[in-house]
Amino acid sequence: MNRFYFFLLVSLLVGCRPNDIKTGALEPYSLNWPNHFPPAPIPSDNALTKQGVYLGKLLFFEKKMSADGTQSCASCHNQTFGFTDNGHPLSKGILGLEGNRNSMPIFNLLLHNNGFFWDGRAKSLREQSLKPIQDHLEMNESLNNVVQKLSEDDYYKNLFAAAFGDPKITEERIGLALEQYLFSIVSGDSKFDRVRAGIDSFTASEKRGQLIFNTEYNPASGKTGADCFHCHSEANFTNNQFLNNGLDSIFTDYGREKATGKSSDRGKFQTPSLRNVAVTAPYMHDGRFKTLLEVINHYDHNIKESSTLDPNMYSIKNGIHLTEPEKQDLIAFLKTLTDHTFLNNPNYR
Repeated sequence: MNRFYFFLLVSLLVGCRPNDIKTGALEPYSLNWPNHFPPAPIPSDNALTKQGVYLGKLLFFEKKMSADGTQSCASCHNQTFGFTDNGHPLSKGILGLEGNRNSMPIFNLLLHNNGFFWDGRAKSLREQSLKPIQDHLEMNESLNNVVQKLSEDDYYKNLFAAAFGDPKITEERIGLALEQYLFSIVSGDSKFDRVRAGIDSFTASEKRGQLIFNTEYNPASGKTGADCFHCHSEANFTNNQFLNNGLDSIFTDYGREKATGKSSDRGKFQTPSLRNVAVTAPYMHDGRFKTLLEVINHYDHNIKESSTLDPNMYSIKNGIHLTEPEKQDLIAFLKTLTDHTFLNNPNYR
């Protein structure tokens, strides 16, 4: 290649990097937090700043975080799919090795107060964000190498200086920056939210589906709903608990027990939010269900008994016997939880 054109190409590539590094005083980040959500419990030791969120976003999309430079956090968390892995049941890492669990959605993580990952093994989001980097099935890199690679980049040193006061790059600061970005990802503008605010209305089918969702199954009292609300309550449509929802009677994945060592936690997994559930297929910790109808059919007539089965699941172990039209109404309601504003928000790219 002609030397002149080589240097021209390098100049153009360097010029493509963002130029808006904010230096000086930290600027508070304006979190777009819905009024109908509980107050946002932002950590006192990691307040959200424009500089910190911006750095965290770049790190989230940075492929240097993986051993061979082919994977970033965003590789398995695509915004179009609610920050899940592009419809894959199990994610594949840099060596083409398949992971053990389905990629969880990312939004409203400030409302997660009971640990992260399907088994809750990470107590904080800053801790969680560093683990996939080191997992040999995912990014297969050491934190020492990540620190070294970023430290060789003057652009990143300037970003860390803007966010933390000096250019030193550490594992802890990487986790804090990623935590800030991940906490900034908010979903609260679905049709459900607009109906709740009185600026939209449900169709007849969606309204019937909401009633089915919020009615427990108790034929003795004349109630024959789907009993969803016990585990998927507002505002984030999760109770933030670890439950055995009757997927198996014999376990190949011990779930929460792997994190706690307690046999009483066997087969228990984090209850996921149902927000954006229509775009986060496939479902469950192992991605075994491809469609919402398959999920509903599991709860309708396919609960498996075991010693740790959740009491709410035990009460419907003989089935809730929804009709096919009722199932379709329930799906129609679940689709109202899709937040297109969130899915298309350019601030998260």
